[in-house]
Amino acid sequence: MSIELLSGDCLDLMATIESGSIDCAVTSPPYNMNLRIRNGKHCSRQIVKEISTKYENFPDNLPMQDYYDFNKKVIAELLRTCGTVFYNVQFLTGNKSALYRLIGDYHENMKEFIVWDKVNAEPAIGGGVLNSRWEAVLVLQSKEKAISRKFEHANFGRGELQNLLQIKRGKKITGTHGAVFPLELAEMLVRSFAPITGTILDPFMGTGTTGIACLNTGRGFIGIEKDKCYFDIGVKRINERIKEIEQDGLI
Repeated sequence: MSIELLSGDCLDLMATIESGSIDCAVTSPPYNMNLRIRNGKHCSRQIVKEISTKYENFPDNLPMQDYYDFNKKVIAELLRTCGTVFYNVQFLTGNKSALYRLIGDYHENMKEFIVWDKVNAEPAIGGGVLNSRWEAVLVLQSKEKAISRKFEHANFGRGELQNLLQIKRGKKITGTHGAVFPLELAEMLVRSFAPITGTILDPFMGTGTTGIACLNTGRGFIGIEKDKCYFDIGVKRINERIKEIEQDGLI
């Protein structure tokens, strides 16, 4: 079981990874939560700490075209390097048109659409807006493999797993990182779809939750994180989990 933790820009670092060398990607990009609407046009409302601010050192407010361009490049690199891509996103004001475009662009790579039901809806900030209870996990593969819904590495029996997953939100690891990928969700994806001796890539490692899931399920992990603060937290969490597993004699 190999663990590799890299600090830097995900596009730069993924460009150094050999094509087809990784089994799965399990990741969740920033949601662009601070791009809002004013007078019928997109605008940023970042600066002050507010309910929608999820990161300490990242404004999360790219112009819609820039957000689209960035995610398209990321998905292209993930498809180049990984056999299966699990891309967790939430459709919001600041990203939905870009995400719909991306689904259109990669419609031939879309193998499955998993709905993550968070059980309790997030209250809407404004009036006239539906409470948000679910997020999507876009499942992508090469066009040749995505044409079928059957997974090559399906570590579950017939009829045992649904594409609607009821899993509560993850707990905050730090007060400055509010976008928490639940460990239960990461573990389920890794355990169900990655080979037993497989390697998982997370180009948005954050505080290291996907890495912990890989350790808990015996898979290898490559984590990339641009923000030094979150990278250090992720490294610390993963190293602590490695020590716990070693003490239990599991590795």
